[in-house]
Amino acid sequence: MEGNRGVGLAWLNFGGGRQPLPSSLDGRDARPSTLGESGIMTGMEMDGKVVVVTGASMGIGEAIAKEFVDHGASAVLLSRDASRAEAARQRVGHLERTLALACDVHNCNQIDSVVGLTLRHFGRIDVWVNNAGVGIRDSVADMEMAACRQLFETDFFGAVACLQAVVPTMREKGGGTIINISSVAGHVPVPFMSPYCAAKFAVNAIGKGARVELKRHNINVLTVCPGYIQTDFGAHMVANRRGRVRPESVKGITAERVARATYDGYRKRKREVIVPWTMIPVVKLYQLFPGMVEWGMGRAMK
Repeated sequence: MEGNRGVGLAWLNFGGGRQPLPSSLDGRDARPSTLGESGIMTGMEMDGKVVVVTGASMGIGEAIAKEFVDHGASAVLLSRDASRAEAARQRVGHLERTLALACDVHNCNQIDSVVGLTLRHFGRIDVWVNNAGVGIRDSVADMEMAACRQLFETDFFGAVACLQAVVPTMREKGGGTIINISSVAGHVPVPFMSPYCAAKFAVNAIGKGARVELKRHNINVLTVCPGYIQTDFGAHMVANRRGRVRPESVKGITAERVARATYDGYRKRKREVIVPWTMIPVVKLYQLFPGMVEWGMGRAMK
């Protein structure tokens, strides 16, 4: 990770050159949401709000961007690959309210550049979603340390760097929400995915700690922990020497379901969302009876 922050280069696309945005999108006449007695946002809850999503070129990131945009938000879709970010933007639609930017979360300068460009064109950042991530399928004893460090640089340190970059503007604007996309594997370790699980355990811990620290600034930190998902996660492996880990019988949930649960957790200012709900008993069972869960995993590995 680069230690010095500054304005770096990023790729910007408005669908054919830079164009002025309507005043309703530049943050000057955004209509604020209100909180009902239950703490749930009411009225035009996303009108005028701006969401930034890392790892938005496919899967969960793209689905979350679409979910927020469909509810009236403007969105900035980030990916290391500019063309893939733009392709996702086209699929999300509402092109008058979306941007596609290239950003590698390993690079603090690029993160700062995204923050600056978003503020310049939209005037605000209300929600930041840390979704960029990679995985490893390998044994702890045999994995390469370089691959493990690369995973942590993306999944953990990348999320922390983004949080540090966006918190100052959220403080200045009076609040916001940071959403960390973690995993049920951040609660229950999975054999041959231990480095990935360790990074997600770390994301869970630092997000919940940051939530307490930032609450006085009206900044909520939400941790989202999906179970198995129907996405091509295998395409984002820094090492894979164990092949398929997921049981053949487990099909997983859709990225769209994760996006809906994420949006609902945002609206209710939750601490954590576990999706699907059927994974909640699994997490609780592991917390209470880890030996029983490990026995079941051992049998599944045979």
